[in-house]
Amino acid sequence: MIWTTRIFLCSIIFCSLLHAQEHWVFLDNGHVRIGINKDAGGSVGWFSKSRSGENLLNSFDHGRYVQQSYYGDADGSDWNGQAWRYNPVQGGSWKGVPSEIKAQEEKPQSLYTKTRPRQWASGEWVDDMVMEQWITLDSGLARLKYRMTYSGTLEHKPRHQELPAVFVNPRFDTLIFVEKDSEQLVKKQPGKKNEYFYTKEPWAAWVDASQQGVGVFFPHAKFLTAYRVRDSGIGDVSYLSPLQTFSLKPKLVFEYETVLAIGSLEQIRSVFATLQKQQATKP
Repeated sequence: MIWTTRIFLCSIIFCSLLHAQEHWVFLDNGHVRIGINKDAGGSVGWFSKSRSGENLLNSFDHGRYVQQSYYGDADGSDWNGQAWRYNPVQGGSWKGVPSEIKAQEEKPQSLYTKTRPRQWASGEWVDDMVMEQWITLDSGLARLKYRMTYSGTLEHKPRHQELPAVFVNPRFDTLIFVEKDSEQLVKKQPGKKNEYFYTKEPWAAWVDASQQGVGVFFPHAKFLTAYRVRDSGIGDVSYLSPLQTFSLKPKLVFEYETVLAIGSLEQIRSVFATLQKQQATKP
């Protein structure tokens, strides 16, 4: 069955429940709802069941959106007392200074943005990189396509690149994936420091005690990193990111697609298995 997707512009009351004075745009197809914040470079900061008031993502700051973020060499910048590096972020800087949407398109069934990012640490404009994003809903899935174009003249050393970073509600506290060289589901509750895991199947999920949660499909990556923060505050979060290791080089154009899903662990694994089979049959 084909569902008609509708854009819902958030009302003043609804927006106030998210972040005061911010501008959100939503897609809702009767199954799931996804929202981008136009004051965070068009980054995805909301994912839930249709018309639900519970956001399953965590958008505590401009670094916690589902978004593009890339890493290069040290550049003398400082992130709250920590030496940092070239790090364009779609959402904006760590101090909350937003990136700029250079172009956008809102259709009944899709959203598109083209963003001029900012450096995460310094907040300076990044004029040698452009980030594009396409979003569509497909039944209970959110399909995200990303493209990064780097026009800089410097070739950076290879780094782990987040593709993308995903921060979810901390009640989803157990990371599930299928470990490399195994058919068994692995359950992990990482600590505050990044832990790294190699996967056999191209997906992972954060689930709660009832095995309900948020899944991420990543056919472009073979391993991931994850951590959890549990300080009993609004900064608590569960994080994962599929990773590739590569360098930013002049004239680099890099694009990939990822999929978000909501449901039981069984449902998430089943739908991602179908997507994996579809990927395998592509020419």
